[in-house]
Amino acid sequence: MKMQTSRSDRRGFTLMEVLLVLAILVVLASLSTVFITRMQRQAYVSAAKAEISNLESLMQAYHINVLSYPDTNQGLAALRQAPADLKDPSRWQGPYLQKDVPMDPWGNAYQYQLTSPETFVISSAGPDSTPGTDDDISNAN
Repeated sequence: MKMQTSRSDRRGFTLMEVLLVLAILVVLASLSTVFITRMQRQAYVSAAKAEISNLESLMQAYHINVLSYPDTNQGLAALRQAPADLKDPSRWQGPYLQKDVPMDPWGNAYQYQLTSPETFVISSAGPDSTPGTDDDISNAN
C-alpha cells in the first residue's frame, strides 16, 4: 500500500518563504547603500577640508616669501608658477605645489579670492557643485 505524502513532508521552500527572504535582502541592501553613500559624502567633505587646509598652508609660505598673497586673478596657480606681474620676481621661491592644483573631490576647481591684502578665501562648491549654497566648504568657515 502506497502512503500519501502530505504537503508538509515535502522538502524545499514555498514561494512565500522565498519572497520573504528576497524582501529582507532588498531592505538590507537599501539600508547598506544609504549608509555607504552617507559615509562617502562625509569622506569627501573631510578630504576637501584637508585639501583646503593644505592649500592655505602653502599660501602662508608664499606670503612669507613674496610678502603678499596672490590677487584673485593670479589665484592658486601662483603656487605652481610665478605670476608674471610680481613686484619682485626674485622673492618667489616656488613652486610651492609640486603638482597641478588639485580638483575638489567632486571634480570641480577650488576657488580662490583675495578678500583684503591680508586675507583670502579658498573654497569648494561642495557636493552640489553650486557655489554660494549651504554645502560650500572653505577656510572661512
